[in-house]
Amino acid sequence: MLGKESFDSWYAHVTDEERKELEPVKNDPEEIKDRFGAPLAFGTAGMRGVVGMGTFRMNNYTVARATAGLAEFICSLGENAKKSGVVISYDTRRFSLEFAKKVACVLSAYKIRSFIFEDVHPVPMCSYAIRHLGTIAGVMITASHNPKEYNGYKVYGADGAQMSPEDTAVVVSYINKITDYFSVKEDAVPFPESIKSLDNFAVNDYVTVIGKSVDENYFNEIEKLSLSAEAVKQYGKDLKLVYTPIHGSGYKPVTTILSKLGINVTCVKEQTEPDTEFSTVPIPNPENPAALEMGIALGNKIGADVVIGTDPDCDRMGLAVRDFSGNFRLLNGNQIGALLLDYIITRLKETNSMPKNPAIVKTIVTTTLADRIAKANGVTVFNVLTGFKFIGEKIKEWEKSGEYTFLFGYEESYGYLRGTHARDKDAVVASMLTAEMVCYYVSKGTGLFKRLTELFDRYGYYREAVTSVAYKGIDAMRDMGKTMAALRKKTITEIAGEKVLFTSDYLSGKNTYPSGETTETGLPVTDAIKYNLDDGQFVCIRPSGTEPKLKVYVLCYSDSEEKAAAKAESLLNGIKSEL
Repeated sequence: MLGKESFDSWYAHVTDEERKELEPVKNDPEEIKDRFGAPLAFGTAGMRGVVGMGTFRMNNYTVARATAGLAEFICSLGENAKKSGVVISYDTRRFSLEFAKKVACVLSAYKIRSFIFEDVHPVPMCSYAIRHLGTIAGVMITASHNPKEYNGYKVYGADGAQMSPEDTAVVVSYINKITDYFSVKEDAVPFPESIKSLDNFAVNDYVTVIGKSVDENYFNEIEKLSLSAEAVKQYGKDLKLVYTPIHGSGYKPVTTILSKLGINVTCVKEQTEPDTEFSTVPIPNPENPAALEMGIALGNKIGADVVIGTDPDCDRMGLAVRDFSGNFRLLNGNQIGALLLDYIITRLKETNSMPKNPAIVKTIVTTTLADRIAKANGVTVFNVLTGFKFIGEKIKEWEKSGEYTFLFGYEESYGYLRGTHARDKDAVVASMLTAEMVCYYVSKGTGLFKRLTELFDRYGYYREAVTSVAYKGIDAMRDMGKTMAALRKKTITEIAGEKVLFTSDYLSGKNTYPSGETTETGLPVTDAIKYNLDDGQFVCIRPSGTEPKLKVYVLCYSDSEEKAAAKAESLLNGIKSEL
C-alpha cells in the first residue's frame, strides 16, 4: 500500500498534531509521492531520511516498524538473545531522544531487554557499551553528518560493529513483512520526565537507563591508548588547542578524556550546546570548511596550534593546523589518517611496544600513502570495502585467529580507530591522539604540518579529490543505479591521459585487464567501480551507502604539491566527462 492509499491510511491514524503536517499535502500528488511513494530503505548502514510524516520519512512509525523487524530477528535467536538485550544511544538531532524511547517501547513489548543512555552519547560509546554489557545488538539514532533535516537509525551487532550484510538482510525481511505501520506492538514504558543523570535505573522489567558507570569504563579503556605520557605531562597543560563538537554529542566525552590526560582545551562556546538546528553551521560536517570557521576564528584569537571538530555523533574528526605561513590549513581525511598512522608507528617503535604481526586496515578509496608508510615500517596493510563494519570484521577475525594484531583503521571520510574497545569510528580517541601528537611534536621542536610535508617529501605529494552527484526524490536510488549500469557498459582505457591498468568492478567481483583477462577482486560484492592507474593511483565511483549521492574519488601523487593538484583536477574532470 503506497501513494494516495497510504496517505489516506496515515491521515486517519496519526495524532491530531501529526495530521497538521499532512493537511497541506492532501491535494499535492507530487508531495504525496515523495512522502508515501516508497518505504524508507533499510540497508547495511540502517536507514536515514528527512524527519517528517510519511513512509519515506523518519518518524515514530518508521522507527517502530524498523525496531519490530529487529525484534523479530532477535526473537529468532532465542531467549538468551532477548535477555542479553540491546544498547540504545542517540545524538543531538531532531527527535533523537523520542525515537530512542520508541525503540525501547517496542523492544519491551517483545520482552527484549534494552539499555538506553541517560543523555546524548556518540557512536563509539554505543559500540563500546554493546561489548561491555554483552548485548546482542545496538541501535544508534543519528544521521551522522547529514543536514539538520535528517535523522537516522544505525543497527549494530554483538561485536559492536555495524550489523553484517547477512544479518541485516534477515532484519530487512522481517521489516518488509510489516505493511501496516500502525499494527506494531509497543509497551507504554513509564519513563521519568527526565532520564538525565540516571544510571542503572530500571524503568520497567525490560528497560534500563545507563550512564556514568559505562562512561567511566570507556574512558579507562581509551586512556590506555595514550602513547606520549611524558610529552603530555610536559606540554599538555600549556597547549593551545581549540575544540568544537559542532553542537553534537562529542562535547562531554572529548573534553573529559583531554582533562583526564591533563591537556588544556578551549571550546567554541557557541557550539558546545546541543542544537537540533545546528544553527551556527550550514552542515554539521567537519569535512565542510564552514563547519570549522568559528573554531579557526577562535584559534586565531588565542594563538592556537590546532583546531579539532567532531560531527554530531562524534565518529568523524576534522582538523586544521598551522602551515608555514602561520595560517590555519584544513587537512583532509587521508592526510589526518596518515599523520595518525605515522605517529602511532613512530611511538610504538620508540617505546619498543610494537606488537607481533602488526596490521592496519583501510578502505579501497583511502590513500595509498598509508600503504607506503606502513610497509616501510614492516606493518601489513589490508584494504576492505567502504564502511567501517568491514574494518571491524578484520578485528574480529584476528582476535580469533591471532594471525595479526590490529594497529589502526581508517577511511578517507574522516573516520579513525585505534584500539579494539569499539568497532566503529571513534572521534573521541582520534581527538585524544591528535592532541597528544601535537604535544609530542612540540617536544621535538616541530609541528603537524612540518611532519606532513616530511611524509610527502619521502613518499610523494599525494592529492585527493572527492566530489558527488546528488539525486533527489522517490526515484533517486533508481536513477543512481541507471548511471552505474551505463558506466559498466563503457570500456575506459585511459582517464585524462593516465593509462588504466585494470578496472575493478566490485559488483561482479572481477578485475578486468586491457587484454580481456580477468581476476577476482577478493572482496564482497558491492556497487563500486575502481579504475586502477599506475603505482597505486586510482579513480573510483560508488553510490553512497547513507545518502542519495554518487561519490567520485580521485587519488594521485607527483613530485610537487602543485603538480599533484593539477593532476587531481585533470583526473576529476576526465572521469566527470565519462559520467
